[in-house]
Parts: sequence; C-alpha cells; structure tokens
Amino acid sequence: MHTVERGDRTSLRLTVDAAAEDRARDLAERESHCCSFFTFEFSDGDAGTVAMRITVPGSQVAVLDALAGAAATAAGLGS
Repeated sequence: MHTVERGDRTSLRLTVDAAAEDRARDLAERESHCCSFFTFEFSDGDAGTVAMRITVPGSQVAVLDALAGAAATAAGLGS
C-alpha cells in the first residue's frame, strides 16, 4: 500500500501497487458481501498503482475510521 488518504469523514482513498489489484478487488468483494454499507470504486492511480475509494454512509463512519487506522498501520504509515 502506498497511501491512505481521508477525503472526508465518509470516504477513504487507498493506493496500492497495480500488482495487488486482484487482491484488493477480492477483499472489496468479500467486504461488500458481509458489510453491504461499503461502496468500493477502483481507478488507475499514479504510475504502477491502483486507487481504491471506499465510502460509507454517515452512520458507519466509526467502521471507516477503524479501517483507515488498520490500513495505515499495515502500510507502516502510522494512523
């Protein structure tokens, strides 16, 4: 993972290596099945990366907060 950016309180943008796109899409699909309030969108990022935008309704911001923290920790970016 390259970046973890909070666009606003209900959205999160992660950039991952293009080589990890299949894994990221699989994770998004699994999360969508268990937590249908998540919305995932993928787009090309900068050279060699893919951007994954995650949004939630306002009532689920705490879940997104936890996800953002876990992603930042996993990426070695702090929280």
